[in-house]
Amino acid sequence: KKKKKLMKKENIYTRFNSTLNYMYTQLPMFQRVGSQAMKKDLTNIKLLCEHLGNPFEKYPCIHIAGTNGKGSTAHLISSILQEHGYKVGLYTSPHYRDFRERVKVDGRYVSRKYVVDFVENNKAVFERIKPSFFEITVALAFDFFAKEKVDIAVIETGLGGRLDSTNIITPILSVITNISFDHQQFLGNTLKKIAGEKAGIIKKNIPVVIGETQEEIIFVFEKKAKAKKSEITFADQNYRVVKKSENLTHTKFDILKNGKPLFFNQKINLHGGYQSKNIATALQVIDSLPSSFEIKESKIKSAFSNLKSLTNFKGRWQVLQKSPIVICDSAHNEAGLSLAMIQLKSLKFRELHVVLGMVNDKSIEKILNFFPKDANFYFCKPNIPRGLDIEILAKKALALGLTGRPYSSVKNALRAAKKKAEKKDLVYVGGSTFVVAEVI
Repeated sequence: KKKKKLMKKENIYTRFNSTLNYMYTQLPMFQRVGSQAMKKDLTNIKLLCEHLGNPFEKYPCIHIAGTNGKGSTAHLISSILQEHGYKVGLYTSPHYRDFRERVKVDGRYVSRKYVVDFVENNKAVFERIKPSFFEITVALAFDFFAKEKVDIAVIETGLGGRLDSTNIITPILSVITNISFDHQQFLGNTLKKIAGEKAGIIKKNIPVVIGETQEEIIFVFEKKAKAKKSEITFADQNYRVVKKSENLTHTKFDILKNGKPLFFNQKINLHGGYQSKNIATALQVIDSLPSSFEIKESKIKSAFSNLKSLTNFKGRWQVLQKSPIVICDSAHNEAGLSLAMIQLKSLKFRELHVVLGMVNDKSIEKILNFFPKDANFYFCKPNIPRGLDIEILAKKALALGLTGRPYSSVKNALRAAKKKAEKKDLVYVGGSTFVVAEVI
């Protein structure tokens, strides 16, 4: 019996790996190859979902777009709803190590068997429609949530909003966290254009929550909401979240609602002062849910405190080691890195070591300018086709006064940094989601 069980387990691992290999190699994948994986309309995802019986119509959804904070906000919302006993589907992207990180129910990954069966059962349709990797993954998530009979699904957009594959849903609530420069080649090279693309998730008569009031683009959202007859709320006009203290497992915040104390010294199982914006957005989202969702303050507190165990959250300001401290963070655009570097400066350490890698479609010089010039750098290339060549990275960094050495892999760079770092030093690993993926 044991032998049979083991063989069955080995078989599903083998089948799962070959299924992923098919998805990675046969289907265009933005995570790996960039722009050639992008589709300019929603035709494929509509055809796929029609074939599956439009599973996303079987449960209510919260739809989240924005440049930064989408993932953290999605996990915060999910943790609150889970703590209240709701069965919650959570779709996020990209993944770090395991493809199944993208599709979770109550923090549990979609099973390998489900992924294998879904691809095998629908392969003929894939061959006919020729969808992208992302389109298949979105369809798989929608289908899985329907089969699991979730009470609600929290759906994060991939890139943009208007033409994102997730944008075929009609949610009960739309959310846009903030707008910054990222993926300008697809979304436009001004904040106004990027905001216009993200505002594409605002649906007729569906309320929308905007995380941050950004004066230069506020009119984009207000105009779109007015045209769609959608009630619009700005989270930071109702909530103020102030970081008080932090350790290696939790951060404490004071949370005020409409100027009055809501939670004092609230422990949240996340790191970084920058999470204050995401916390405000998540709380506003919970406030904006239909009255059929019964929410208690005491359960919000425990949801925040136990966020990581509830939702299986990873990759943001994650502590990998304590002596010396090794932190990885997936911030990879201007706004995200600006906040990450502020957070880094707030920590106490003797010397800073930065393991740094990037992808080749970013504004390299702009990104590099956020990093402190007095750090020791260990340049590396994430192991994907989009990875930026280490010699180019090292050369551009040197021209901006960042000194260090190139290494043949992310792991070798981290090994060298840990070897050189003394007990009171700090090692920061980042520059790209894909660099973080190789160390967590």
